[in-house]
Amino acid sequence: MSSRHVFLILGMLAALLPAELGAEPSTGAETNAVTTYRQAHEAAILRGFAELLSMPNVASDTENIRRNAEYIRGQLEQRGARAKLWQVEGAPPIVFGELEAPNATRTLGIYVHYDGQPVDRANWTHPPFEPVLYTAAIEAGGEPRPFPEDGEPVDPEWRIYARSAGDDKAPLPALFAALDALAAAGIPRSSNLKFLFEGEEEAGSPHLRTYLETHRDRLDVDLWLICDGPAHQSRRPQLVFGVRGVTGFEITVYGATRNLHSGHYGNWSPNPALMLAQLLAGMKDDDGKVLVEGFYDSTAQVGEAERAAIAALPPVDEALRKELGLAASEGGGELLAERLLLPSLNIRGFQSGGVAETARNVIPNTATASLDVRLAKGNEPQAMVDLVEAHVRRQGYHVVREDPDLETRLAHPRIAKIEREGGYKAARTEMDLAVVRDVIGAAERAAGESLVLMPTLGGSLPLYLFTDLLAMPVVIVPIANHDNNQHAPDENLRLANLWYGIDLMGSLLTMD
Repeated sequence: MSSRHVFLILGMLAALLPAELGAEPSTGAETNAVTTYRQAHEAAILRGFAELLSMPNVASDTENIRRNAEYIRGQLEQRGARAKLWQVEGAPPIVFGELEAPNATRTLGIYVHYDGQPVDRANWTHPPFEPVLYTAAIEAGGEPRPFPEDGEPVDPEWRIYARSAGDDKAPLPALFAALDALAAAGIPRSSNLKFLFEGEEEAGSPHLRTYLETHRDRLDVDLWLICDGPAHQSRRPQLVFGVRGVTGFEITVYGATRNLHSGHYGNWSPNPALMLAQLLAGMKDDDGKVLVEGFYDSTAQVGEAERAAIAALPPVDEALRKELGLAASEGGGELLAERLLLPSLNIRGFQSGGVAETARNVIPNTATASLDVRLAKGNEPQAMVDLVEAHVRRQGYHVVREDPDLETRLAHPRIAKIEREGGYKAARTEMDLAVVRDVIGAAERAAGESLVLMPTLGGSLPLYLFTDLLAMPVVIVPIANHDNNQHAPDENLRLANLWYGIDLMGSLLTMD
C-alpha cells in the first residue's frame, strides 16, 4: 500500500471520528493517546514524509512548488479541513485551511513554510529530492537502510536525508499525524485551527504581506504557532518567542579602470582589496562590538522575563565552542542567547582577484564584499543600512549607486558603490502572556521535561507581519534537531525529533 493511500485512510478515519463528539477537559490522556497512535504508525508516517520530501520545492520552480501546495491542500481536506490555495500573480500559492472545534476556547493559527533552499546536487551525498534513511548521522558513521514496513521497529536515532527534512516540511507530517491520532481516539481539539502554509519563505517572503493584507479578515486568531527552526543545541525541546530581522547590502570599492601588473604598478596604484579589507575591519573591534555610530541605539530593552529565561538556559556555549573548533567567541564572555538580542554585522562573502590556481600577479581593479545585518527588536532595516553608509562616508568614501564613470573616478580617490537589499524587522512576543503560558504548559506535557525557553531565535523569519500587521502574538515551536544541516547539503531530520513534533502537536491542539 502506498503512503498516499495510507494518508487517505487516515484522513477517512478523521472524517468518521470528528472532534464534534465532545470530551472532558485535558487531563494528559490526550498526549498519551497521540503517543500510542504514533508508535503504532511510525513506518507509515515516515513513508508519507518521504513522499512529501520527494517533491522539489524551490520557490522559483513554479510547477513543482504548486505540486507541493496541491498535495498539502489534499492532506488538509482529508482531515476535514476547509482548504484552498490563495494565489497572488507571480508568487507561489499559500495553502490556507480552517478546522473548527465545538466549544473551542480559542483559535490557533499554524504557520509552516513548505518551500526550501536551492540545492547544488554536486555537494550532496544523495540526490536532495530522493529521501534516504540512515541508521545515524552520516558523519557519525550512519549507513543507509530501507524505509521500514508496517510493524517493523523504528529507531528514533535514524535520520532521513533530503532537502527540507529539517527546514521546514517536518511540521506537516507531525500535524497530520496528530490530527489523525486525536480523531482515531475520539478526542476533540480545544481550539479552532487556521492553517497558513507559505511557499516562498526561503526566497524572503516577498508576497507574504500582500497575502496577509488581502485576506486579513480570515486571519483572526488568538495566537500564531510558527512551526520552524531547530531544537536547542542541548537537544532539549525549546519554545522561542522572537526572531531577528534581516537586511543586507554589497559594497564595491574601486581602484584603476583595469587590472594592473603588480610588479609594474605595485606600491603606486591603490589596491581595492586592501582598501575594502581596511574599511570592513574598522566596522568592528577585536571583541565583536560593531563600531558603526548609533548601531545599537534603536535596540529595544530586554524585559525581566527574557532575562530570567536566559539565566535558566542549559549551559551550551563551552560545548559549542569545542564542537565548532573555536578557542573563543565574541562578546566578552556573553552567552550566545544574549548576543542574539543584539543586532549583528556579518561579512558573508569577499571577492577580489583570484586565489590558488586562479591567482595572478595583478592589482585587482575592484573588490566587493557582501554583508548581512541581523536585526534586533526596534531596529528598522533601511535605517540600519543608513548608519553603515554614513560610517563609510566618514571614512572618506564617495558613495555611489552605480559603477562610477571616469569623471567620478578622477574626482574622488575613494569610491564605494553600495547596493541595498530589502529586509524586515525583528519580532518578539512577551513571555508572560496568559496564552503563552498555556503553550508552555502544553509543550512541557509533550516533552515530559522542562523546556528551554529562548527569547529570540538566531535566524530570521518575517514574523513582524504577524506581530505588527496582524497584531497577534507568536510562539515558535521548533522540532528539528539542531544539527540538521539547515540550508546546507545533506539536510536531515533525526526521527526522535519528528516523534516529539507529533506529540507536541497533539498536546497543543488539546491544551486547556
